[in-house]
Amino acid sequence: MSEIFGFDAYAPREIASRLSEIGIAKARLPPLTLALLGTLAGAFIGMGCLMFTLVASDANLGFASSRLLGGLVFSLGLVLVTVAGAELFTGNNLLVMAWASGRLSTREVLANWVIVCFANLVGAAGLALLVWLSGHGELNQGAVGRAAVRIAMAKADLPPVQAFFRGVLCNVLVCMAVWMALAGRSVTDKVLAIVFPITAFVAAGFEHSIANMYFFPLAIALGAPLSAADVLGNLLPVIVGNLVGGSVLVALVYWVIYLRPGGVAMVQPAREA
Repeated sequence: MSEIFGFDAYAPREIASRLSEIGIAKARLPPLTLALLGTLAGAFIGMGCLMFTLVASDANLGFASSRLLGGLVFSLGLVLVTVAGAELFTGNNLLVMAWASGRLSTREVLANWVIVCFANLVGAAGLALLVWLSGHGELNQGAVGRAAVRIAMAKADLPPVQAFFRGVLCNVLVCMAVWMALAGRSVTDKVLAIVFPITAFVAAGFEHSIANMYFFPLAIALGAPLSAADVLGNLLPVIVGNLVGGSVLVALVYWVIYLRPGGVAMVQPAREA
């Protein structure tokens, strides 16, 4: 069907079908495999955070240029997840497409989310520990470490309602990046599809739960006065917001359009006389 679009990318209805099949495979991975892939994804997103922090530490950059450049380099995280292969909680919110079609049970979806989210935490926090032990924060006369602390403190200060809605908006863009990456047939296609939505969410200051799982442990290791209540006060509303943005505003919307009985994908073109 993609031929009608005049290029070799998968058409949107084909992406929807592929996502449903991929979701089933993800939900039925062995738990150990799922946990290891989730740990990798947390570390990969942490690498994107590390790059963003380097940009944020440069006081010579203006606000807009710092945000845009920071978003661009943060894209490394989802590029690694998508191309190298890993399981990311926010991207796995798209499993709802297979669930809505009755091909996955609620238990399978929730089990995947719980395992992957905790594994992402292990990977992100583990990388933060390694970064701290490496003395990375001392770069640029300590500006990198100060930037990491500043970022984490700003996140902890967000009111829960704002954190929730920033989480919603973030995962709309993250899941759209995943959706568009599945349209591509080459690594170049996938990278180009990922970069713009991810740059947009970072530049706009939206909240990604797994990224925050890197920033908070690193800031605490660097001496930031953050309590467990501060961390959970951000992570819980952001996780819920990410779930709503990815599962409802992307997965369920596209399911209604392309996969529901009687939807676009179910309508066959009339035969020519």
